[in-house]
Amino acid sequence: MPPIPPLEIAVIRNADDWPDHFDALAERAVLAALAGAKPKVKGAAEISVLLTDDAEQRELNAQYRGKDASTNVLSFPQIEPFDPVIGILGDITLARETLIREAEEQGTSLEDHFTHLVVHGFLHILGYDHLDEDEAQEMEGLETQILAGLGIADPYAD
Repeated sequence: MPPIPPLEIAVIRNADDWPDHFDALAERAVLAALAGAKPKVKGAAEISVLLTDDAEQRELNAQYRGKDASTNVLSFPQIEPFDPVIGILGDITLARETLIREAEEQGTSLEDHFTHLVVHGFLHILGYDHLDEDEAQEMEGLETQILAGLGIADPYAD
């Protein structure tokens, strides 16, 4: 079996209050999602993960989705759904304040919630979605499996 071409993961910080170890968490989550989703990898690829705040996330959400509110994670794919992994894959953005609030509300650690949302965002980059019940079940099942491999509890469990 030939070696898997490299995946460059660029973690960009547009907000200062993200803990330093979140760069490594982002890389770990993306690589786990790549391994778990088993897409066709055709060559070297690049993904960026933007660590930002609610203000910038709100601007991005308004500009690209027409929703004037912050949100936890946004994905901006640069490949067609389920295309082979090669080249610039896209961008994932995460809003610090929203993630902190959600983690507290859900009674989970910020690290686990962050990891879940990076996995979720990367699956969107690959083409997974949750617009209907079947898609949601497939995507959530894959997320749960990937997160279990990282030692993180099922975020969809009641």
